[in-house]
Amino acid sequence: MSRHRLLAHRCLTDVVAYRRSAPVTVGHFLADVDRIAAGFPAGKNVLNACTDRYRFAVGLAAALVAGKVSLLPANLAPETVRQLTQFCPDLFCLTDCDHSGLDLPLIPYRDAVATGEPATGIAVPEIDADRPVAWLFTSGSTGEPVPHLKTWGTLVRSVEIEADRLGLRGGTGSVIVATVPPQHAYGLESSVLLAWQGGVAFSAARPFYPVDICAALAEVPRPRILVTTPFHLRLLLDSGAKVPVIDLVVSATAPLSAALVNEVEARFGAPLLEIYGSTDTGQIASRRPSVTAEWHLFTGVELSPEEDRTWASGGHVGAPVVLNDVVEVTGDERFLLLGRSSDLVNIAGKRSSLAFLTHQLTTIPGVLDGAYFMPDEKARTRVTRLAAVVVAPELTSAELSRALRRRIDPAFLPRPLVFVDALPRNDTGKMPREALWHLIETRGKAIREQR
Repeated sequence: MSRHRLLAHRCLTDVVAYRRSAPVTVGHFLADVDRIAAGFPAGKNVLNACTDRYRFAVGLAAALVAGKVSLLPANLAPETVRQLTQFCPDLFCLTDCDHSGLDLPLIPYRDAVATGEPATGIAVPEIDADRPVAWLFTSGSTGEPVPHLKTWGTLVRSVEIEADRLGLRGGTGSVIVATVPPQHAYGLESSVLLAWQGGVAFSAARPFYPVDICAALAEVPRPRILVTTPFHLRLLLDSGAKVPVIDLVVSATAPLSAALVNEVEARFGAPLLEIYGSTDTGQIASRRPSVTAEWHLFTGVELSPEEDRTWASGGHVGAPVVLNDVVEVTGDERFLLLGRSSDLVNIAGKRSSLAFLTHQLTTIPGVLDGAYFMPDEKARTRVTRLAAVVVAPELTSAELSRALRRRIDPAFLPRPLVFVDALPRNDTGKMPREALWHLIETRGKAIREQR
């Protein structure tokens, strides 16, 4: 049976993380892992709710060492926790926050009293490749969150290829600062696991706002890698903040516009690479969008078009998995991304996509944020109507509608068009479908009642 090391770092004195500006060595990290693992109860399944990325990483490694499976849901809402306890009745929660309201056995994360000298005589654990190690859950942006069980070998193979694509293998002294929570599939793979298997370090911070991103970057040495999303990049650019030097930008979770790509590379003076994947498949492709529109598949992964859908298989993906996106295979290991399958809309015989319509909406001067939305079948009237929410404090509904008419076919004008102060985005910039629909339903109803 094949096995993979927990860390690719070569020495116990190598730096694996930064907590604020203080480096944490491999030896200290492994000592913390053993300490936390020793405090776990008998249950096999652990909900890792730590918000500090270092504590999360220690908890994840401790679960690996202790032979437990980590559950990483998108949120800790009461209904989510209720479903998780039904899913895994022996579930307990490792947390570094006050989660006393959770109906679960709680294991508080306690930092070591003193770090002392780097630990010696500790071996880097090796984990069986076939070991189930984590349940990852989809974000809910296209419906109910769905669990996916990942093995250690699957995760390692994915991030090893990513490390090669980013030029990190062999240890480069780089430090990863990520705006994405580690409980998210992309945040898990491209911050914690990428550092582990790339032999580099990660920042314990989980910044969201521009000022916090700048502070987290300033706390760590170069070379700096910013792992983020289009949403956070837009916030950072619009803030006008003085951003510390970044050596590489990595983005995922949503398509990047050409304008945003060019602005990021011009402002930061660093290459921007995109990662493509999903919770179902893991990360399966990368590209530098300023150079090419084509995606380059990860080694061993294959795409198989079939009528109106495409399957991914091979490599770390394993058995065929249907993609949620419409793609065009352009050659060996290459493809173009055309949009999400669930994104396509057909109204009165006219076709478009929610991504295209959202792009047209959000590029109108005065629009700060916005999104188109297609109701479920059960919520539709006899005539299909698209809805949209928008953050545009300086525009009226009439002004915005006129601007949209100049850009799109009238069949795709949203009804209702709901103005809000902020969109219900989660930590990765996505909008859970249920939250978006609830917002449109409640605000749309108020608009109808005012007429």
